[in-house]
Amino acid sequence: MSEIIQHLTVVEHPLIQHKLTIMRDKATPTAVFRQLLREISQLLAYEVTRGLPMTTKRIETPMQEMDAPTLAGKKLALISILRAGNGLLDGVLELIPSARVGFVGLYRDEETLQPVQYYFKVPEAMEDRLVIAVDPMLATGNSSAAAVDLLKQAGATNIRFLCLLASPEGVARMKEAHPDVPIVTAALDEAIDARGYIVPGLGDAGDRMFGTK
Repeated sequence: MSEIIQHLTVVEHPLIQHKLTIMRDKATPTAVFRQLLREISQLLAYEVTRGLPMTTKRIETPMQEMDAPTLAGKKLALISILRAGNGLLDGVLELIPSARVGFVGLYRDEETLQPVQYYFKVPEAMEDRLVIAVDPMLATGNSSAAAVDLLKQAGATNIRFLCLLASPEGVARMKEAHPDVPIVTAALDEAIDARGYIVPGLGDAGDRMFGTK
């Protein structure tokens, strides 16, 4: 089941919520955290790819010929917002292995909480692709909004944002900056704290995924 709040979709599937609870637990080890993130990303991928354009192709089954449904248009683009985005990227790629992949490197200045760009590489013909940007945490929303700015500058016009957790502040920031970009998440948490972390949250997703905490 999914709860849709304007341009935000919270996917409330029991498997997602169960796995997310284990990820939130500070006692969960790095390897388990990483595996669960991959599993949840695959489940979330079903929602974020809902409504993809379809066409038909003529095939021959062992029984007869038929016009069978298939995806239409250029292969979609998955854009990882480094570094933690790679955890979601890996899972989605297992379901959509033909997708083109790009990376946006941003880090958050701990004093200003503003994003600083250090890397940007995306596929060609972005204007012709569905673009799915992935980042586990939509906290202040500043980095996410900046990443979408860069994707639009590269030509993207059809963008969706996939995250594991979102804060009300991050959702509001994204809606203000990019009202045309729908957000799909596993949970909308209470708020962000003075350091810009989601609470109750699960800590720093990158640190927990890579064991650098």
